[in-house]
Amino acid sequence: MFEKVLVANRGEIAVRVLRACQDLGIATVVVHSLADADSLAVRIADEAVLLDGNSAAETYLDVAKILDAVRRTGAQAVHPGYGFLSENAALADALAEAGCAFVGPGAAAIEGMGSKIGARKIAAAAGVPTVPGDTDAVGEPDEVRRFAEEYGYPVAIKASYGGGGRGMRVVRGPDEVAPGLEAAQREAQAYFGRPEVYLERYLEHPRHVEVQILADRFGSVVWVGDRDCSVQRRHQKVIEEAPASVLDADLRRRMGEAAVAIAREVDYVNAGTIEFLVEDGAFYFLEMNTRLQVEHPVTELVSGVDLVREQLRIAAGHPLSFGQADLVGCGHAIEIRVNAEDPTGGAWTPSPGSLALVRPPGGFGVRWDSGYESGDAVSGHYDGLIAKLVVWGPDRDAALARARRAVRETQVVGVATSLPAQALILEHPDFVANRHDTRWLEDRLDLPGLLPAPSAETVPEEPEPDRSVVTVSRRRFWIPRPVEALTQVGTPAGPPAALTGRQARSAATAAGDGVVRSPMQGTVVQLLVAVGQEVVPSDVVAVVEAMKMENSVAAGVHGVVREIGAAVGASVPAGEALAVIEPADRA
Repeated sequence: MFEKVLVANRGEIAVRVLRACQDLGIATVVVHSLADADSLAVRIADEAVLLDGNSAAETYLDVAKILDAVRRTGAQAVHPGYGFLSENAALADALAEAGCAFVGPGAAAIEGMGSKIGARKIAAAAGVPTVPGDTDAVGEPDEVRRFAEEYGYPVAIKASYGGGGRGMRVVRGPDEVAPGLEAAQREAQAYFGRPEVYLERYLEHPRHVEVQILADRFGSVVWVGDRDCSVQRRHQKVIEEAPASVLDADLRRRMGEAAVAIAREVDYVNAGTIEFLVEDGAFYFLEMNTRLQVEHPVTELVSGVDLVREQLRIAAGHPLSFGQADLVGCGHAIEIRVNAEDPTGGAWTPSPGSLALVRPPGGFGVRWDSGYESGDAVSGHYDGLIAKLVVWGPDRDAALARARRAVRETQVVGVATSLPAQALILEHPDFVANRHDTRWLEDRLDLPGLLPAPSAETVPEEPEPDRSVVTVSRRRFWIPRPVEALTQVGTPAGPPAALTGRQARSAATAAGDGVVRSPMQGTVVQLLVAVGQEVVPSDVVAVVEAMKMENSVAAGVHGVVREIGAAVGASVPAGEALAVIEPADRA
């Protein structure tokens, strides 16, 4: 086994890997940006190496800086976590040349499955069905329209080197083709450094099911289990569960065998995930993630397999510690991604800031994977995942009950979180009855009605303290706030995150005063209006990227644009004026 491992990531996944290494007696190193200098990962690692800068491009995505950290620390292996360089063939090659192990597959497998176009060809060669689509990159709107003439609308335009819904646009008619293609290419370039996109027939109501595989250097490949990741918004997963209860035994077996066949086709080694779409009893290959997944804990709780431990063992040259016949799933697990996002009004607005209080739930069958503690700050430079709340139960009903209790018990104060929306999802009859699909959250759950945006008059500028302390006769007593003070309008009783002044400013913008303000700190990636242009309330004025998400900002009023207050590429704080519109009734 390795003596020292460097973790090239941040947040909860860095903490997860560091702890797995420490369980095995392995010395640990973590790299970090300036913004993460006092992060939990830095605090628990044996060594920490600063990567000068804050943005992902100048820190966690810089291969040369990672290699320099390896040389300086003498690390024998690098675990990339997920995201960032986890699927970067150049890093895998460079580490191999430096005599340092990459805790992941080889460069050839990363390259082969990293291109979604190439991956479709590999799946087909393995005899696995794929969603109808093209196997060549497209660059012009007319190519998309010709595809739609053959297969029909809607069409999914997808980043060839993407994943997690980044660089994907769904177009439902000819008028949406050009802007959809441009947006997908722009996002693909921004997030993955490659603008290539390809086309697939968009399935309207599928379930998103993925299969976890492990493979060693000695020819053993197993599928550890399956997961249902169908609760999504903007193609980003919100809640995941294992096993995928939509599958019967025969379909589960066939999908597991298909995943193994794909891994063998590409000579895969280490942990990976094969993603499928399931509709009307049929399954279709979607893509392969050649890394650990965010939602891996649900598979761990059901299978009893420590996936990170197995990754480290495989990378060190050991065989798998079990075979396919040894894997027998037990019970049901659910993961809730606790994101720094405000779901009120259905907006899911990024909400970076300081965490005044983080109090996770506890009890039997509850797991809390986090990169943050009370007093830490969620940076706007990276994604907003605060923690993963994972629960286990002997069956799905028991896991749901435990998940609801754990969400009610969770307290996060200082930033808005996704928990109010997730509490509603866990209670919703469709989710309880397992009747949801990948479009359910956005198309059929009325979050704007259930979680109405707060008015500026009723939103406090600063979060209230969670509880107060009094001293009586030299004894200290902690007095909790009433439950209703912790509950947002329209949410089930429980302790969702505190509302902040940022939300008050957003509400004022939505009221239509003519000043279009950025609802969050971020970067302006697109301006869609010009001075003198007439707009209606629904017209998008600008697109602001924050925490790895593009957010469209609408005009809010009918009128004429009189002033543009920001430029493409500019960093803007929350509340910054992007444009000034003279309302039509004043013109």
